[in-house]
Amino acid sequence: MIEIEVPEVQEGEIEIKAIAREPGERAKVAVYSEDKNIDPVGVVVGLKGSRIQNVTNELSGEKIDVIQWDPDPAIFIMRALSPAKPKKWRLLEDEKRIEVAVPKNELSLAIGKGGINAKLAHKLTGWHIDILSEEDFERVQQLPRSKK
Repeated sequence: MIEIEVPEVQEGEIEIKAIAREPGERAKVAVYSEDKNIDPVGVVVGLKGSRIQNVTNELSGEKIDVIQWDPDPAIFIMRALSPAKPKKWRLLEDEKRIEVAVPKNELSLAIGKGGINAKLAHKLTGWHIDILSEEDFERVQQLPRSKK
């Protein structure tokens, strides 16, 4: 449906890198453009949200978050957790896991209602994401790590 609404996707100027959905609830779409002069998120969302709103309407009101894909997994994951804004992270590449710290007042935003935001970020990125308050993040950093 995004291809139909966004000619730049059909033409290959913008690439859809990943999509994660909980049908009827919410979706996250990661987009990318090789052309640094193109804002892939802005183009997909459209003027005043018009393009993405048309897709949302076709999906019976399913909310769609459009984020910019990045080859750096940490940056991509931080964007995938939007609308929360993680402050710190610890990437454990060998485990394909990341621990992120968000302000305590954004914890529920990062996790989402029923865990939907965290679940979609995981599906979108393929990484296991541990979301912690900043205080817990610092406490975990102090603990010795067990070797697998």
